[in-house]
Amino acid sequence: QVQLVESGGGLVQDGGSLRLSCAASGRTLSNYGMGWFRQAPGKARECVASINWSGGITRYADSVKGRFTISRDNARNTVNLQMNSLKPEDTAVYYCAQAAEQYSSIIRTDYPYWGQGTLVTVSS
Repeated sequence: QVQLVESGGGLVQDGGSLRLSCAASGRTLSNYGMGWFRQAPGKARECVASINWSGGITRYADSVKGRFTISRDNARNTVNLQMNSLKPEDTAVYYCAQAAEQYSSIIRTDYPYWGQGTLVTVSS
């Protein structure tokens, strides 16, 4: 059974930084692409960053490019999201997800496995 557990969320001021981590178990992490999604109140869940199985290919939403960095450590079965220069509009529940395939994808339906989410609140 696949388990994804996010950590690192919290309250931060406008312009601050947070680092989210996702610990994976139950399925060899290194074989699959991973993604970070977020969902703000009243909005659809969107992909903010994705990474392929090796970490060599990453994709970002335009709204976070240059501020967020996704990385993975396959030996430790973890995926991270470094978030810098946070803005109030980044406030959302952030979810870690594991893809069905090796590639990096921004499509929600490419991810059959999801964590429970961690709340990030950016105050102005």
